[in-house]
Amino acid sequence: MKLALIAAALIAGATPAFGQAAAPAPTLPDPNDQSDTLTVGAGAAFIPDYEGSDDYRIIPAAAARGRVGGIAFFTRATYLYVDLIPRGSGTIELDAGPIAGLRFNRSGKIKDDIVDLLPSRNKAIEVGGFVGVTAHGLTNPYDSLSVRVEVVKDVGNGHGSTVITPTIDFGTPLSRHTYVGASLSADWVGGGYADYYYSVTPAESAATAEMLGNLLGGARVRAFDADGGYKGWKAGLLANQSLTGDLTHGLSLFGTAGYSRLAGDFRRSPIVADRGSASQWFGAVGLGYTF
Repeated sequence: MKLALIAAALIAGATPAFGQAAAPAPTLPDPNDQSDTLTVGAGAAFIPDYEGSDDYRIIPAAAARGRVGGIAFFTRATYLYVDLIPRGSGTIELDAGPIAGLRFNRSGKIKDDIVDLLPSRNKAIEVGGFVGVTAHGLTNPYDSLSVRVEVVKDVGNGHGSTVITPTIDFGTPLSRHTYVGASLSADWVGGGYADYYYSVTPAESAATAEMLGNLLGGARVRAFDADGGYKGWKAGLLANQSLTGDLTHGLSLFGTAGYSRLAGDFRRSPIVADRGSASQWFGAVGLGYTF
């Protein structure tokens, strides 16, 4: 966050009245500052009950980002990213490092009573890495545009497959107190992922009909065989407003909002097409503190 300051806003203020001496301009931070920093945040998130659900729930949320010894790190949802390549003095930098996290999709109680009749899924333990480039100073000395590709694989007892996610991020300060960002990403997943979360076997379909009995006229979750491939896209916005000083230190209020859209077999799966929605909304709000 120490990089998230815009020069134009720091020298702001009207031209001094005629005959008066101009006030000294505030000292601007070095856009290449690599000193240690840490920002932590906590709040609440509004998310779909599962990927493809039209039910939502509110859960606790936490986030962190920072830099130690030139090594940057940040969290996104339940994933930790570590950029092992320190930033140099140029406007273009290489980004690369590991990713680790948990996927909780369909691993607990489902609000939709019909979908909840299907077998619960294990939490997926996903590890992998990312590589990309970041360009600095496109609109001001403190903005950044990042393009990267993330690859993670489940190494636990979950879907056992691979997820590939190309991502574009842009962030810039609007003033010493306000920072905004936007992101766009897409997912390609393996066949194991598609089967685990979106397929319904004939046996599972028959079991739901038997458990439902005469409820809803003997309705069932229809059988479906999902194939891997392009899963869908996601867009998000971020805003951070300092409350006690500026973006380099102190308390701040943050908020995020986003939209995603499932595609292909993921959209056609009965847990989405019949019981949920291919359109998904998500958001979070909370307080953060920068040390």
